Amino acid sequence: MSDHPVYLLPGWLNSDPEHWQSRWERELGHQRIEQADWDWPRRGDWMARLDEVLLNDARLLHRPALLVAHSLGCQLVASWAEHSRHSARVAGALLVAPPDTERDDMPPQLHNWRPIRRRALPFPAIAVVSSDDPFCAPERGAQMAADWGAKLVIAGALGHLNTASGLGDWPAGQALLGQLRQ
Repeated sequence: MSDHPVYLLPGWLNSDPEHWQSRWERELGHQRIEQADWDWPRRGDWMARLDEVLLNDARLLHRPALLVAHSLGCQLVASWAEHSRHSARVAGALLVAPPDTERDDMPPQLHNWRPIRRRALPFPAIAVVSSDDPFCAPERGAQMAADWGAKLVIAGALGHLNTASGLGDWPAGQALLGQLRQ
């Protein structure tokens, strides 16, 4: 196992205790980046928080982090990478179930996440898209992955790749994170 610190970036409303991200935090020791407001997420606030955490981790001067984002956390990575001067502190990102925040039926709490940032990420990334995600059509997820320069993995019919998907510890996701470690 590599020395890359792993940061978990949950989406809107955070990840519940049985979500695979929470399991990874408990069982693998990965660190969740807490946000001040999970209910009404402001893109700029979330970006500033990610910058703050990465800048305050002295380990990242020698060994950059891996980011593991779920849902709105994927949009956070894309937005942050477009604006931050500290992207060298990240070695790669696993982007799971990116939501289409430009859809007409998105809740008003997420409207400030428009437009979707589409610039290529400055580090390797893998995007995992479900064929039946209620928050993103697979074609839109594939387009985001292409825009970000991420390797696309179609996970099959697994919904939003969350607790309701029944992934448990999600060993397939851990294997994808392992690919980024190399």
